[in-house]
Formats: sequence, structure tokens, C-alpha cells
Amino acid sequence: MYDDYLTIALSKGTLLEPTLEVFKKLKLPGEGIDDKSRSMVFTYDKERVKYIMCRPTDVPAYVEQGAADLGIVGKDVIVEQARDVFEMVDLQYGYCRFVVAVPEAIKNIALKDLNYKRAATKFPVIAENFFRSQGLQVEIIKLHGNIELAPLMGLADMIVDLVSTGRTLKENRLVEFIKIMDSTTRLICNRVSYRTKHQQIQPLIENMQKLSTGGSA
Repeated sequence: MYDDYLTIALSKGTLLEPTLEVFKKLKLPGEGIDDKSRSMVFTYDKERVKYIMCRPTDVPAYVEQGAADLGIVGKDVIVEQARDVFEMVDLQYGYCRFVVAVPEAIKNIALKDLNYKRAATKFPVIAENFFRSQGLQVEIIKLHGNIELAPLMGLADMIVDLVSTGRTLKENRLVEFIKIMDSTTRLICNRVSYRTKHQQIQPLIENMQKLSTGGSA
């Protein structure tokens, strides 16, 4: 049976509050949504909308596989995973940047001096693609947390990470060496849903675009 609910995968954590603010402006339901709730599915029968609460790294998988029609997630996750989804709108919030950071002691080295060095990161695809684009051979060491520790302990010569304020880098005696790319929150869409639910999805996309460019929905 055809499911006429519009299912949207939401990112838990820091992106949730500004996402709900956007939904409020779009007059989408949002009462009772809380990423600390035991409930992971929020259904609004009147509006025919359903939200699923996901870890940000899981959102593209839910959208690609059709478990969700739309998803709200950072550009960093989209680029790292390269899922087969449509990227529809830059929502302009959740800004951070990907950088290569090095210990303060070597902050004046040249880019070419990074050749044959080791980089610790949670984002091996983005790191690998960047260094390759610069003609550099860099060994990528994937870690899952506290990557700032890697240069301090001699595991890596540098890190590739998302930075917002730069405070964590400074606390670990690291400095931003070069910016790779900016990242903001995006609306992504399942390819099949974009055709089968076009009448529901397209107006939402257009209203989100208006909001992100400073207009009113």
C-alpha cells in the first residue's frame, strides 16, 4: 500500500534545535520532538508527516534506502559518505569548516612538506581526496574520537577535522594549517521519493530555499 506520509530523517544533537525552528517557520508539526526521548519515531496524522530521529551519520543511509523521503544532515556527512541521494537545499546553519591542523611547532612548513606524513581523522574519504588533489601522498589513520591526541602522542603528524570555534585545536597546541571546505546543514532527498511524492516535496523545497536566502516561506 502506498504510504502517503512524508517521512523526514532528523539529525540528533546540535542540528535538531535550528531544524525545528525552520519547521516552525514552515508550519510543519514539531510538538513533542526531543532527541532524548525514548521514542525514535514521531508521527503527525493530521499533517501526514513522520519524523525519525537518527545519528547524523545514519541519515544519508535512511534516505538512500527509502526508509525516509527527506533528511536533514551536515554537508560533511554527505561528502564523506557519497550516498546516492539528491542534495536539495543549503539551510545555512550548523556552519563549520574542514581543516588540516598541525602542531604549533611546525606551523610555518609548506604544503609540500606534508608529503609522506601521517594524518589522523574521522573523515578518511575527505582527507584522502584532499591530499590526492594536492598531489600529496599522506597516510590516513582513521580514529573515532579525540583525534587531537594523535599528534601529541606521535601517532600522526597532523589531523583533518571539523572546526567551528578552533578552541579545541588551541587547547591541544594545534593550529589551522589549511581549510579544505566549508560545511553547513543540507536537505537531502531520496531519488524515488522525489518523483513519487513530488507534489508534497517540491513546495517544501521551494519554501526552504526561500528561508535560506532570507525570504519568507
